[in-house]
Amino acid sequence: MSDREPPRRRVPGPARPVRPDARRRPAAGARSGPGARPARRPAPARGPASRAPRGIRLGSPRPRLRLVGLALTLVMLAFVVRLLQVQAVDASAYSAKADQNRYVGRTLAAVRGEITDRGGVELATSVDAYDVIADPTLFTPDATKTPDAPEQAAALLAPIIGQDTAEVTAKLKTPHTRYVLLAHRQTPQVWNQIKDLKNTLAVKAGTDRSTVNVLAGVLATPTSKRVYPNGDLAAGILGWVNAEGKGGGGVEQQLNEELAGKDGKIRYAQSGGRLVPTAGSAETPAVAGTDVELTIDRDIQWAAQNAITEQVRKSKADRGYVVVQDTRTGQILAMANSPGFDPNDLSKASPAALGNAALQDAYEPGSTAKVMTMAAVLQENAATPMTHVTVPNRLHRGDRLFADDVDHATWYLTLNGVLAKSSNIGTILAAGQLGKTQQAANQVLYSYLRKFGIGEPTGLGFPGETNGILAPPGKWSTSQQYTIPFGQGVSINAVQAASVYSTIANGGVRVEPTLVRGTKGPDGRFTPAPKPEENRVVSAKTAKTLAQMLESVVDDEQGTGIKARIPGYRVAGKTGTANRVDPATGKYRGYTSSFAGFAPADNPRVTVYCAIQNATKGSYFGGQICGPIFKQVMEFSLKTLQVPPTGAEAANLPVTFTP
Repeated sequence: MSDREPPRRRVPGPARPVRPDARRRPAAGARSGPGARPARRPAPARGPASRAPRGIRLGSPRPRLRLVGLALTLVMLAFVVRLLQVQAVDASAYSAKADQNRYVGRTLAAVRGEITDRGGVELATSVDAYDVIADPTLFTPDATKTPDAPEQAAALLAPIIGQDTAEVTAKLKTPHTRYVLLAHRQTPQVWNQIKDLKNTLAVKAGTDRSTVNVLAGVLATPTSKRVYPNGDLAAGILGWVNAEGKGGGGVEQQLNEELAGKDGKIRYAQSGGRLVPTAGSAETPAVAGTDVELTIDRDIQWAAQNAITEQVRKSKADRGYVVVQDTRTGQILAMANSPGFDPNDLSKASPAALGNAALQDAYEPGSTAKVMTMAAVLQENAATPMTHVTVPNRLHRGDRLFADDVDHATWYLTLNGVLAKSSNIGTILAAGQLGKTQQAANQVLYSYLRKFGIGEPTGLGFPGETNGILAPPGKWSTSQQYTIPFGQGVSINAVQAASVYSTIANGGVRVEPTLVRGTKGPDGRFTPAPKPEENRVVSAKTAKTLAQMLESVVDDEQGTGIKARIPGYRVAGKTGTANRVDPATGKYRGYTSSFAGFAPADNPRVTVYCAIQNATKGSYFGGQICGPIFKQVMEFSLKTLQVPPTGAEAANLPVTFTP
């Protein structure tokens, strides 16, 4: 073997890279399992290509990119769908929720119109005020970081606004609302006090983090408050304004729509209880109410109210009223009641004093109603002022025996004397001449009572006004046939009574009473009230004769109205003293005392009517307690209106005759 070349040693080549996913697989037919022989490793291929090195092969990224892209697409699609839902489908709902939290709407209260007297003097006006309000959401523990913020705020506010602390606390805890009213129509001084307290707390909160401004959610909205500068003057006419800002009585109620105006609205953005001035807001301005000018003269009203109040006090009476009327125009110059009330503070008013008794009380007038019976007798030519009337001490009619207010022997009076001495019996006899039968006479008298406005509205349209009571003649009882002629069995109010005498003073023409002279709108233009209705009741001749007869009541020494005399003036008037029906029991108790008249008698300008209910101290006769009131108020009225005396001589009609 020496001559042979030694065998070549095989040099191992570079290792062939193994693919990561390559696995040794058994050859076909090879056994597997225990005892199986290992598979034979295939021989590496020879050649240049087989000897080249091979790198690591990476997997393709496309599947993974597709998966990530799909995921991102789904996420974006979800965002797009949600945005579409928020900005398109549910946009209005979300906008409304945002506005509800951000924007606050308030009513702008209209300034109520003024009520003035005939000269423009303020009787009722409105001044600046504030409604104190709060946003309960700004008092929650989350908003204030304080668990008892409502209690702290209520403890500070209650003494200022005059309310109970527990009540204020309950309002500040009201759920599901951003508006509660804490106090209505507070004065600027009250709001300034609250505002100063808020500012003080805000400064402390800014310097001390442990301090919380618990009043941050307290706000105020401007409004107005009704005030009556003259206190109780003409309160029965004016009425009052209730807590809701509406008229609760009198002219305030009657003309509430005109006086109230029209409220406006404002919608503004707020943050933390403060107005955001740069944010958009919408406002509908309020329209101020209409001013009302009454026919009342403040000075005459004061004189009438002062006089009746003093006499009611002296007489310890239940109540009294005075009505002053312009005889030519029918305008009411004064309408005074006693007792009265102060509309600025109804909490101190007696319920019985509220309202306007001069229009709301119905009562039997007594002898002041005899002028209507005499008007019917004269107009129907049933008698003249000189007609002789023999008046016995007693007169039997129907089921009753009638008498005068004093016992007397037989009186020999003229018809003028019957009126001057206020004889019930003489009036019954005169009224019997109105018809051939009593029923016919009743019908004639009834027609004249209606013409004078008895049993009908006065025309004022005043809240709670009574029409009085006047039954048709077919329903008059046996006694009423004879009592109605002298003022019993029929009921009236004080304005109706005054209107009767103004009708005589105006030449027999009844001018419907008026209380409103005109109105002035927000534009400042004055609109006169509609002209009142006029109706002729009796002729001018009859009216003049009646005026002369009424002078005898005051001027003649036998007349019952001598305490109503006014030096220098001719006065026509009539006294009245009637049995009074007690409203509580419906039975007669006490008296209604009255006096009615006008002056100057021969050129009338002013009518004054006075009545006092149930005088219990001193005299109760109308001539004694109402005559002086008539004189006092009439004198003041004539001077105020600058009415001079006529200087003419009185007619001096005879009162008696010699049989």
